[in-house]
Amino acid sequence: MLTYEDCVGLCDLTEEEVEAIAEHEHIPEIVAAELGSYLVHTEDGMPKIRRIILDDIEVARKRGDKHHAIALKLVLKHFVDTHPQAVANA
Repeated sequence: MLTYEDCVGLCDLTEEEVEAIAEHEHIPEIVAAELGSYLVHTEDGMPKIRRIILDDIEVARKRGDKHHAIALKLVLKHFVDTHPQAVANA
């Protein structure tokens, strides 16, 4: 049986990136790992994930959660650094 950690390891995203998708979509993290894996392997998926993280940053900022917004900015930086096509296709 696969664990959550196994699924994250197979989806080409970090756990934090998966958590950002789960937060944005209001879905369990295991489902977010599956969605993230799908998006990572589609032509327009990378910009969508980037947009998801940007939306999460904005929500955190609006509710005054500066620490979470900063953490998500680091998630976004790592995502863009490791998936440059997220910006190239945006």
